[in-house]
Amino acid sequence: MQTVSLVATAHNKPAAPGLSAADVSRVIEMAWEDRTPFEAIQAQFGLSESAVVRLMRREMKASSFKMWRKRMSARTTKHAALRDASVKRHRATHTRQA
Repeated sequence: MQTVSLVATAHNKPAAPGLSAADVSRVIEMAWEDRTPFEAIQAQFGLSESAVVRLMRREMKASSFKMWRKRMSARTTKHAALRDASVKRHRATHTRQA
């Protein structure tokens, strides 16, 4: 029998299986970023787009989730295959651009 550990979040709901509270926070941060595609989240955390949507719905207030979904539905940059070739990996302006 396989045991799956669930990390409880601050409001006592289980987070995604195998993700720490810090990982859940990072997934939410990446999901909000315009230039971070869902493929990057999947590569780093193993969560598909639908899993990210479920996580966001569970972890956010209803009004915040609705705002996020409305915002994401208009973003082609959230899907690597739909991105314009000029959209590259995001780099903060304060980091070294070498």
